[in-house]
Amino acid sequence: MNETLSLLMNHRSIRKYTDRMVTEEQLEMIIAAGQMASSSSSVQAYSVIAVTDPEQKRALSALAGNQAYIVECPVFLVWCADLYRLQKVSEAHLGDQPSYVDSTENLIVATVDAALAAQNAAVAAESMGLGIVYIGGVRNQIAEFAEQLKLPELVYPVFGMCVGYPDQDPGIRPRLPLEGVLHHGTYDATKTVEEVKTYDNTYAEYMRARSGGKSTAAWSQFMAKRLSEPVRLHMKEYLQDKGFMKR
Repeated sequence: MNETLSLLMNHRSIRKYTDRMVTEEQLEMIIAAGQMASSSSSVQAYSVIAVTDPEQKRALSALAGNQAYIVECPVFLVWCADLYRLQKVSEAHLGDQPSYVDSTENLIVATVDAALAAQNAAVAAESMGLGIVYIGGVRNQIAEFAEQLKLPELVYPVFGMCVGYPDQDPGIRPRLPLEGVLHHGTYDATKTVEEVKTYDNTYAEYMRARSGGKSTAAWSQFMAKRLSEPVRLHMKEYLQDKGFMKR
C-alpha cells in the first residue's frame, strides 16, 4: 500500500477541532487541488464559499441543524453546484439559439462536478494533517441558507465541509463488503443484498463499541429508518424555483 492509498483508506469524519488556524495558503491549495478533479466537458460547474467569520458560521449552523462543529471549525466550506456562471458567459455567444442550462442533465453535471472537486479537496486537506466532515444539513433550510450566502439563480449549496486540525481520533467506520459493491460484467442483484448480512453484524459491533453499548442496530435497520423518514422533501420545489430541472 502506497502513501496515497494509506491516506484514502484511513479517512475518518472529524467533528472536533483544535484552535489552530488553517492558513490562506493551505485553503488556496485545498481548493486548487479540488479544481484538478475531473469535470464533465470542462464545464467546472461549481463554486466554493469559504466562511471563517464566527458570527456567520453561527448563523449558518443554526440553519443546518445546529451542528457545533460548523461554528468550531476554522474554515467552513460550502460547495455549490453553479450553472449561473455558464449561463452568463454563454449569453453573448448563443445569439438566437436556445439555452438548455436549466435541464435536469445539467443539474446532474453541476452536482457531480461539485462532489468530485470536494472529494479531491478533502484528500488534499487530509494530506496536510487536517480533518474534514461533510455537512448535508445545509439543505435542511436551504432557501434561508442560500439567502445568507447571497446565491443567485442556478446556484445551490450541495453540502458543506468543516475543515481544521483534528482534536479527536475516531475509529474508522466500516464499509460494505467489497464483494457487495464490485460487480463484474453485469449487476448481481442477489450478491449485493446477500453481502449486507455480513455487514450488518460488522456494523452492529462497530456501533456497540462507538456508543458504549447504547446502540446495537444493524446497518439495514438504520437504512430502513432513514427511508421511512420524509427528509428534505422541499428540495424538488426549491431547485425548480432556482431555475434548475425545468426540462
